[in-house]
Amino acid sequence: MNLLKNNKEISLSGEEAINILIEVEYMLISLRDIARHYYDNPDGEINAENRALYCEETTKFIDENEITKRLAKIRGTITEKFNLELGDDDMDDIERAMENITYWKPNDLK
Repeated sequence: MNLLKNNKEISLSGEEAINILIEVEYMLISLRDIARHYYDNPDGEINAENRALYCEETTKFIDENEITKRLAKIRGTITEKFNLELGDDDMDDIERAMENITYWKPNDLK
């Protein structure tokens, strides 16, 4: 990846890093525990009823705990450390790195 020189390394304060780790840990372990609760069969199988409950509980967790806002805050904390100077392509380093991400779309539903 071809980054601006001052973007090759960024620094977070210890407090910023700890706050990010706390948030990530909360989300990761909570989602793991939700999955373990509903996927309680040793072979990893789940019946349709438990699958629906798992989906409902996961959605409820994401919505009630404002997970998207929390993730946006983490993204903001990291993003503010970058020099957002535009390159010859009129994009900053972050935009350039993210431009090929394939995002979810409604027509991706199976």
